[in-house]
Amino acid sequence: MAERPDRSQPGTLGDLSLSVHGGVALDSTQALRTPLVMANSYQLPDDPSEISWSATAPGLYTRNTGVNQAALETKLAALEGSEDAVALASGVAALHAVFFTHVRVGDHVVVSDVVYEATWRLWTELLPRRYGIQATFVDVTDLDAVRAAMRPETRLVCVEAIANPTTKVADIAALAGIAHDAGAILMVDSTFTPPPLYRPIADGADLVVHSLTKYINGHGDAMGGAVLGRHELIQPIKADAMVDVGGVISPFNAWQIQRGSVTLPLRLRQHQASAQAIADLLDADSRVAFVHYPGLPSHPGHDLATRQFGGRGYGGMMAFAVDGDPGAQNRFVAHLRLITSGFSLGHDDSLIVHTGAEGPRVATYPEPFRRLGHLRLSVGIEDTDDLLSDVSAALDATFA
Repeated sequence: MAERPDRSQPGTLGDLSLSVHGGVALDSTQALRTPLVMANSYQLPDDPSEISWSATAPGLYTRNTGVNQAALETKLAALEGSEDAVALASGVAALHAVFFTHVRVGDHVVVSDVVYEATWRLWTELLPRRYGIQATFVDVTDLDAVRAAMRPETRLVCVEAIANPTTKVADIAALAGIAHDAGAILMVDSTFTPPPLYRPIADGADLVVHSLTKYINGHGDAMGGAVLGRHELIQPIKADAMVDVGGVISPFNAWQIQRGSVTLPLRLRQHQASAQAIADLLDADSRVAFVHYPGLPSHPGHDLATRQFGGRGYGGMMAFAVDGDPGAQNRFVAHLRLITSGFSLGHDDSLIVHTGAEGPRVATYPEPFRRLGHLRLSVGIEDTDDLLSDVSAALDATFA
């Protein structure tokens, strides 16, 4: 049989081919897709005395790494262009794994002032209260403020490529330089910007986190999370957060997510095409109080996003609010017929959620968010014209 070419890194193949073939190796069955292996244990050799019971490799115990988890990790590393990857039970498990493994009592972290709610709670409640870790929240678009926030004991800088939910865009290359000058690690949550839209490691990020539940799975039917980066940073996460704490992904979820990842570039094209069209429609409608989408020239991070993402798009997420009283947001959602009110993102179906205007996390949002709340829209892969009709009809009904 002819030897297969190396298909493990971005650049060796186009993004569509990489999503299909990257990281794929045929096993003894010669199946073209990794079979689902639901075993939690594997047969040991006759003399197991040389086995390390905490080894992080397949063939021992599924908490230590199962066949499907290993296959998914190989695929993810190929898609992201990273040396190594660890797949865990959820996106929040992946975030916690980074913090639990790479930050110690007495350390300091710098965190974007706009982050996912679970990240906010981890750095404002759990980790400071339980472990005495200090966190400074800062506007990461103000690079001087980030530099001023760094301390000798700063261990980690935690940002999102596109912030959830305001869509603030972080300059990853600049932030990597600041973090590295201070001897700190830069972790980027890239859930809103999956490959091939963006690969933060190429811009100097040390660790990249994805909620696999979202775009990489893409079908709303499996939960998972991943951390990607250099081997010396990923291996401790596998040993600590996966083996010792037990945050491992299930074989079935790993199998489902690997299956979903194959169509990621195709789905991203439709997500982004429809998102741009909807953002343009909303931006031109006087009944809309504001719309934040990096693909709009009016967005503060538009130029950075265009440069940083290399013209590959601006993602499928936006935040907006209709005009009027705060209750207008709920009335708009109630009139939607195709877009579903649901708490997730990156699925094949479009999802929208209304978030109120109160709470400590919201205090860092732009003024219109604080006054009206906002609607976070995750644009799915439905026909663009159908989505535009749904939004237009809901606007008309809201203001009838």
